[in-house]
Amino acid sequence: MDPDRLLADLNDAQRAAVTSTAAPLCILAGAGSGKTRVLTRRIGHRVATDDADPRHVLALTFTRKAAGELGTRLRQLGMRDTVAAGTFHSIAFAQLRARWEERGIRPPDLLDRKVRFVADLLPRDVKAIDVVGEIEWAKARRVGPDSYVDAAHRAARTPPMAPHVVAEAFARYEATKRQRRMVDFDDLLALCIRDMGDPEVAAAQRWRFRHLFVDEFQDVNPLQFDLLRAWLGDRTDLCVVGDPNQAIYAWNGADAGYLVDFDRWFPGAESVALVENYRSTPQILAAANAVLARSRHGASLRANRPDGPAPLIRSFPSDAAEARGIARAVRDARAPNARWSTQAVLVRTNAQTALLSEALQAAGIPHRVRGGTGLLEQAEVRTALAGLRRHHGAFDVAIADLEATIEPEPTADPDDEAAAAPTDTSDAVAERRANLEMLVRLARDYQRIDLAPTSDGFLAWLRATVGSDAPDRDAVDVTTFHAAKGLEWPVVHLAGLEQGYVPIGHATTPAALAEERRLFYVAVTRAEERLLCSWAETRTFGQRTAQREPSPYLVQVEAALDDAGGDVSARRATLRAQREALRSGPRDRGRRRSGGAPTELDPADQPLFEALRQWRATRARAAGVPAYVVFNDATLVAVASRRPASRAELLGLPGIGPVKAERHGDDLLSVVAEHGRTPG
Repeated sequence: MDPDRLLADLNDAQRAAVTSTAAPLCILAGAGSGKTRVLTRRIGHRVATDDADPRHVLALTFTRKAAGELGTRLRQLGMRDTVAAGTFHSIAFAQLRARWEERGIRPPDLLDRKVRFVADLLPRDVKAIDVVGEIEWAKARRVGPDSYVDAAHRAARTPPMAPHVVAEAFARYEATKRQRRMVDFDDLLALCIRDMGDPEVAAAQRWRFRHLFVDEFQDVNPLQFDLLRAWLGDRTDLCVVGDPNQAIYAWNGADAGYLVDFDRWFPGAESVALVENYRSTPQILAAANAVLARSRHGASLRANRPDGPAPLIRSFPSDAAEARGIARAVRDARAPNARWSTQAVLVRTNAQTALLSEALQAAGIPHRVRGGTGLLEQAEVRTALAGLRRHHGAFDVAIADLEATIEPEPTADPDDEAAAAPTDTSDAVAERRANLEMLVRLARDYQRIDLAPTSDGFLAWLRATVGSDAPDRDAVDVTTFHAAKGLEWPVVHLAGLEQGYVPIGHATTPAALAEERRLFYVAVTRAEERLLCSWAETRTFGQRTAQREPSPYLVQVEAALDDAGGDVSARRATLRAQREALRSGPRDRGRRRSGGAPTELDPADQPLFEALRQWRATRARAAGVPAYVVFNDATLVAVASRRPASRAELLGLPGIGPVKAERHGDDLLSVVAEHGRTPG
């Protein structure tokens, strides 16, 4: 490998990250900044300059797919199969197997299906999937059964059952595994840490892996971090890559603090930041940066792509109408001879995929639900469908019985329907309820089209309408925000952007809300060229229809779009010219704010201004936002004094961009028309 060729197509920050001699080194890589390229080039450059032996390199990541991509890129750089690239679990398992073979120990059986195993240990009224989620969180945080209750309380965790019930089930789980000589995936890491306490084992492992690299470091949990430190020992040859703004797995035990406070954990460490984004247009990045503008780490990605269309925000009267509208938008966005796989539809929860899948199927659009997250793959849905097939009564009775088994939502203010949706404090319970409510809703849809509905007919209809999966052919991806992490598409549709989903209703603590904001940021930054956002004014849960409100994050996106439509520099120049024209306008007779809008009005314009303020207050109350979010006073003053008669004239006023003109333009023009085109 030629070291210079490895650097030829890198920007200054990427080149600094690749060539830095610092150890340890932390590379803060924003979305779309080329982190995988930098990580593999750094490994390649160190090997090419004889600063590292590829046989002693360990590159760690979190999924088999990511590990495979790292290996592929390293082979393309000429390192063949000499570099070890894998997940924490795969490397730990290999180390343990070698140790067991060396000592003549029969390896324990690996428990890779926890839910069924745990179900056999629980009372019938306790859901195994809920207990498994809590066990995995606890083990990731290095919490045992005896300390679970206190740890869950300190973490403000709200399990779907009493903490002592979880602790008791956790203890039975661990004891039964020991009796049956079984280990789970987290046990592999803990056993590896234990073995590293043996000086001979530690010396051998540290001799083998001398140069450590970790991808997606913001997703490391305490168990993985302790194993990493055990592998590293007292050495400093460590390079990590991560982005605190893409930390979205704290609910599952991850701790982004290891990345954020890297220099505290590794004194003397240096950091390099990558902020040049090569994935998305300036318009999409403006929206993404705006979402995190007030967060702890902010977002300051800089675009390296040409201008594109401003992201579009649309509302629909219902969730069904939204699904149909997205199907039309997917078809409209497909260029001649283009592949369907250039588009994705992203949602916050698994349950939302079903309605979208049905609409895409009806429109004849090939699609797949990525990552096995489809409605029909969910455990509770499979159980419910099996129960329907065994039910001896009529189909409508079977569905009524199914609906009666759905866990009720916690008691809430009956007047607070705006935030209706999954509002439980548990991801698992809320997701399960939403999946079953969607199944009931689909059953009612099926009843309306089949005069003699049966359970078998319903299952066949489901497979034909929402069970579409096209893994081996060109298809639109339908997936959740979480599952979309690490992926990208030219065109992305974000659906269901409503309060209660984005952020999710059960996110109530500052930490949980901050993670929800980062999750939305991750979803936005999956888009390369076009971003289409939508929400529904009503949504049906089972047989209940609730009024909905747009996600509060859309306020930040909308504000960013007013400055990012089309050519950003040209837009700003136009705004400056318009403001100058307003300054010199004949009605500017009073003091002016720095933005150029008059702060005093001609008496003839005052009634119109007051009418505009009254309209703004009504609109703000309906949307649940402060009045200034709709329009500030300077904009209303400009409308009152200039009295626009068309959308084009509205766009010539300060504070009104294409998004606000689209959303509020007709109302503004109507208020102006009621007061006459000219004053007096």
